[in-house]
Amino acid sequence: KVLGASSLLLVGAYPLMKRITFWPQAFLGLTINWGALLGYAAVAGSPDWAVVLPLYGAGVCWTLVYDTIYAHQDKHDDVAAGVKSTALLLGSASKAWFAGFTTAAAGCLAAAGAAAGCGLPYAIGAAGMVGHMAWQVAAVDLEDGRDCAAKFASNKWAGGLLLGGIVADRLLAGL
Repeated sequence: KVLGASSLLLVGAYPLMKRITFWPQAFLGLTINWGALLGYAAVAGSPDWAVVLPLYGAGVCWTLVYDTIYAHQDKHDDVAAGVKSTALLLGSASKAWFAGFTTAAAGCLAAAGAAAGCGLPYAIGAAGMVGHMAWQVAAVDLEDGRDCAAKFASNKWAGGLLLGGIVADRLLAGL
């Protein structure tokens, strides 16, 4: 209950972040990925920090990639409105940062899977997710708003790949 209630601090503060910091996408990642901590605790009775912290970190890194891609389509409007974003902060260096965030997400997913005792199906799903992230980083045209929107929307497939790996791993573990 305390873990769940503590997320309200992040939820309440998030709408202000574009006015305060150039890292609202990081704050969004911290906020929406809280579910990795809370969901595990709800199912298992308490969080296994060796599993949930790297999973949470992977989610934050993933959010930094996809939401900064999204923010690139709004960067001209953000400047006019006087709000901040990682797209404005990172600018033309965004893809290099994305590569770093994707690498960090991969390491975190590997650590979470190892700590949870996951097998090959999880590894395949996690690799598929990371591969999708790498593809979008390489392929996105950050000056084309439509392409940014399309790459952002494609992240449903990245999440689906990871989910598929988790589900397959758990189903096979039960056999």
